[in-house]
Amino acid sequence: MKDLLQIRGLSPEQIESILSRAGEYFDVVTAGGKPFPKLKDRSVITLFYENSTRTRASFESAAKYLGAEVVNLSVSASSVQKGESLKDTALTLDAMCPDVIVMRHAQSGAPHRLAGWVKAHVVNGGDGLHAHPTQALLDMFTAQRHFGSLNGRTAAIIGDIEHSRVARSNIYAMTLLGMKVKLFGPSTLMPSDMSGMPCTVCSSMREALEGADIVMALRIQLERMKGGLFPSAGEYNKYFGLNKDVMKYANDGAIIMHPGPVNRGVELSHDVLDDPVCIKDIQVTGGLSVRMALLDMLIGGEL
Repeated sequence: MKDLLQIRGLSPEQIESILSRAGEYFDVVTAGGKPFPKLKDRSVITLFYENSTRTRASFESAAKYLGAEVVNLSVSASSVQKGESLKDTALTLDAMCPDVIVMRHAQSGAPHRLAGWVKAHVVNGGDGLHAHPTQALLDMFTAQRHFGSLNGRTAAIIGDIEHSRVARSNIYAMTLLGMKVKLFGPSTLMPSDMSGMPCTVCSSMREALEGADIVMALRIQLERMKGGLFPSAGEYNKYFGLNKDVMKYANDGAIIMHPGPVNRGVELSHDVLDDPVCIKDIQVTGGLSVRMALLDMLIGGEL
């Protein structure tokens, strides 16, 4: 396996092997363990055409924990601003002989094209509306740490499904691990055609949350909208936001997840956002561990 571009195409065994290795790193890192020298003399380039806090910092930290050299390429200050094409940027980076390039791009499929032009391993850090595979892996890791086996569990994904690469990747990851997936959101933020997707679209919040062990709220992605898809943030929170009252429909012990960043008081009300039921910060720590495992295993040829 040269690249990680999407969840589709991975086997349950591959996912479990990544999560298992991530668990080893999680235990050491959270106990204050020192960096690992496994990737000493290796190099990782982050190439982000879109803004990012968690994904970019997580990959940089993961590479440094493993002893690799990291180059963060700021597209806003690169030759891209002078009109350089994606292919020429790829060929330039390839000439520097990196081991891994982590890419985020607004255009769906851009990391796939990059992977065809470079010898380095390419990891998709999010492309358009298409996929965000490492987010799905860290979500599975976090849920698995909480519940143990995910087989037979139910997840409800709530919110802006239409513009969410996170939702698409999670739907496939969850079903590969034996979970049932339900969706709910404004009709204007739901894809018009869900045929072929292994999930159920619900008509009410109650229907979506009943029987759910994991409730995932999605950020409203205003940067991908043309406007007019919902009346206001307040209206959205009233009908599609998560709070303690609606969480009563979910199973006892259900958890809330969110890929971040959170619009406070919109997708999540304050009464759950700052409550232990919401494990968004544990997701961040899990993301570091998962990305350490992925870099280690890709470069080491274990995938």
